[in-house]
Amino acid sequence: MVTKNDFIHIPYTADLTQGGIAYACRSLPHTYNRMGGSNAKRMRRIVGGIAVELAFRRYLNEQNIPFDVKGATPFTDPDKYDVALGGHRCDVKSFMLSRKKQITDLNRDWGLLLSASALIPSDQFAAANQHESDIYIFSFLTGLQASSQKDMAKAIDAGEPLHLIHTMPKAWANPKGWHSLGELALKSDCDETLTIELGGQDAERKFLSKTITLMPRERVKTEASFHTLAYAHVDKMPSGRVGIHSPQKDETYLIPFTEWKNIWLYGMRVVLAGYLTRAGFRQKAKELPAGSRVYQYKRTRTKNLVVPVADLKPLGELFAQVKSWGKK
Repeated sequence: MVTKNDFIHIPYTADLTQGGIAYACRSLPHTYNRMGGSNAKRMRRIVGGIAVELAFRRYLNEQNIPFDVKGATPFTDPDKYDVALGGHRCDVKSFMLSRKKQITDLNRDWGLLLSASALIPSDQFAAANQHESDIYIFSFLTGLQASSQKDMAKAIDAGEPLHLIHTMPKAWANPKGWHSLGELALKSDCDETLTIELGGQDAERKFLSKTITLMPRERVKTEASFHTLAYAHVDKMPSGRVGIHSPQKDETYLIPFTEWKNIWLYGMRVVLAGYLTRAGFRQKAKELPAGSRVYQYKRTRTKNLVVPVADLKPLGELFAQVKSWGKK
């Protein structure tokens, strides 16, 4: 069993959020929205998950723990493992904690995490091509979000960073037919100059992005050959609408200034809580129906298998064993 003294605490740095955002933008057309909710919420979850994975790899490097990332998850195949330790495939399961009172309580006593739940969605656990020796590593990320207009205004006043995204509708992001959107043209009703990044896919379904400087009320064309357009990102909160015109679709898509969503994650700490092998998790797990309340969520969105965090194994033991395997 794990105790709070076995938890591994990793300080959070802004580059973890930046790495998570880069992955989230590229994975947007390919990821399955298991948890439901808006695209912005899904992207924030991806940002947090990738940030934890990056922090985990950084920790392994700093502690000289040998690991392999050759099988790490590409954004087009979200069900592969993240890293391998001693030849054993690892899957890092992370949970975001963003309620202020919960974070305050944890900062006083990290032992509260022992009452949290190590969750794996039932359909994910039942997926093929997994081995009983696979390792699940359970972690938590504390951090705040500024998702409402009010919270974004507070973040701006405080000098905090924003990453403003508008996700495009299905007809643009995942069209039925596969053909060029044509030479896209952009125009804004804003008084300020905007820097806009467009992200989507090219003719070969590879990620494509283009950054454009958009002067007030000036129409600008881009020569990039987008076949899908997944998102637009602006460098600051626009004061007016932004329009994107596709000659192929013969349509202009208008983005009101209120429809830009902030996916920046104001992370504080990553806590690696413990681990179990797939076989060990199967032995200990119980079914948890969708809609259940757990420490980290007011209500689970899917059916899960659950093991109490207190029943996990300490990661220190695993890492010591991996080091001994590496020496051999």
